[in-house]
Amino acid sequence: MVQRRAKVRHADTVDATVVGFTGTARHPKALAVRLPDGRVTLSQRLTTALASVVGPRLVPETGRAFTEAGDSYTPAVGDVVVEVVAGTTRHAVVTVMRLR
Repeated sequence: MVQRRAKVRHADTVDATVVGFTGTARHPKALAVRLPDGRVTLSQRLTTALASVVGPRLVPETGRAFTEAGDSYTPAVGDVVVEVVAGTTRHAVVTVMRLR
C-alpha cells in the first residue's frame, strides 16, 4: 500500500485595510493592503467582479507610495476593508476574497 502525503497550506483569513491600488481607481488591478501586523503589501491580481465592487469605493490621493518590498502603488483614502487570505510562509501571498 502506498501512502500519499498531502501538502498543507498555511494561510489565515484576516481583515485588511486598503491603503492604495495599482491600475486605475475605476479598474484596480491589485490592492495595497495593511495587514493586522502593520505590513503593507500588494494583493494578487483582482478578479473582474471584485474590481468592479471595490473600484467605486477607492478615493485616490496624489503621488505614489511604496510597500516594504518596494512595489509602487497609488495611495487611497477612506475606510475600505477587505477580507484576505494571507499566507504565513516566507514569501506570503495575499489574495483578496471579498469587500467587508
